[in-house]
Amino acid sequence: MPGDGRAALGRRGAARRGLTATLAAAVIDLHCHIVPGIDDGAGSLGDSVAMARQGAADGIELICATPHIRHDHDVRIDELAGRVEDLNAELAEAGIATRVATGGEVAETAVADCGDDELRRVTLGGGGRWILLEPAPGPLSDSLDRAVEELAARGFRSLIAHPERHLTPDLERRLAALIEGGCLVQATAAHVIAPDTAPAMRGLAERGLIHVLGSDAHSAIHGRPVELSAGFATLGDVEAIEPHLEWVTRSAPAALIAGDEVAPPYPPAAIA
Repeated sequence: MPGDGRAALGRRGAARRGLTATLAAAVIDLHCHIVPGIDDGAGSLGDSVAMARQGAADGIELICATPHIRHDHDVRIDELAGRVEDLNAELAEAGIATRVATGGEVAETAVADCGDDELRRVTLGGGGRWILLEPAPGPLSDSLDRAVEELAARGFRSLIAHPERHLTPDLERRLAALIEGGCLVQATAAHVIAPDTAPAMRGLAERGLIHVLGSDAHSAIHGRPVELSAGFATLGDVEAIEPHLEWVTRSAPAALIAGDEVAPPYPPAAIA
């Protein structure tokens, strides 16, 4: 390779390492419907800006835009990068330091219909590896396992979204099996602290079945806020997680959007 080419590669590698180091110290929201007018999330650009401002006030420095990739939403995957770029320009204009990265929330029922390039475009942060995977409503089932297996066969890894929606008797066993197979689990921060779901979420955390949090916010006007800090504080009181809180809050999210291999520092507890 000519000297100029090697130098260019070296500069790009150094820039990538610098970005990874920066993100490792950042607070990242891995699940947020912040792109306006694209799914059931932000209804306007003003709402998107307000969501980013909400996140900034909570100390969130990067938000993964994760619009629904499923049959009831007409999301044009090839337009997502441009929409995120436009949103970031608006945030800069508004003086908001928080930035938005690409991603998607892929329904288990949509995996087979997405091409490899489409899936790569909706990996978290554009890292090329990790897919935020949305289970179908109701109890987790074998079809989720098949979606995970298909993604793995195509070179992707799965981050299972919002287990709080699937609080059935076999949830722990199914999550443990998915984790043993290489998946990670993303809980919704608001449900970690909500009175009706907090006990169940603490139980999952105590058994090593939660790895990262996301806001799953859809608007600054109603519903869950773009906030993670209270959920992180609650997880910090869980004995199994407390020694690894830095991994949960910063290191693991940064590795996910970088497309790195990620191995939890705590295994799932044995499930009877």
